[in-house]
Amino acid sequence: MRIAIVSGNAEGPTELNAFDNALYEAEIGDVNLIKVSSMLEANTKVERLPKLKAGSMVNCVLSSITSDKPNDKLIACIAVAIGDELGCVIEKSAINEDIEKVKEEAVKMVRYMMDKRNVEIKELIVEEAHHTVEEKGSAIAAVVYIRDDIISNRN
Repeated sequence: MRIAIVSGNAEGPTELNAFDNALYEAEIGDVNLIKVSSMLEANTKVERLPKLKAGSMVNCVLSSITSDKPNDKLIACIAVAIGDELGCVIEKSAINEDIEKVKEEAVKMVRYMMDKRNVEIKELIVEEAHHTVEEKGSAIAAVVYIRDDIISNRN
């Protein structure tokens, strides 16, 4: 299994547009995202996100947060733990909380999932996006499941 871990944050004229702009900043704004739960295959490989075919159906674990309250501090976080037998992903989002605390909570949760399954963590990755709202803002972090059929041949 191959995955990419991406994040983005943005403003927009509406909350939906802010969310769409954050997806676009993360380079997943031109595809259809299918939210999946939090499991990865054994020895999953993390890669740089390739250019995706517009309109593709793309599986992902998505953390997102959007607000229309000026000065809200948005945090979207993903924690990924990969082991020899399987891997787990945690999504966590928050408003007006300490970024490090949110990341620590995500790590704690993904470690628990791996411990519960008696799987040793070989690789642990945390990705977060944060944004201070001006008018309408959004932050996203995602694990994108990469398949050959969704990769664009265009540079």
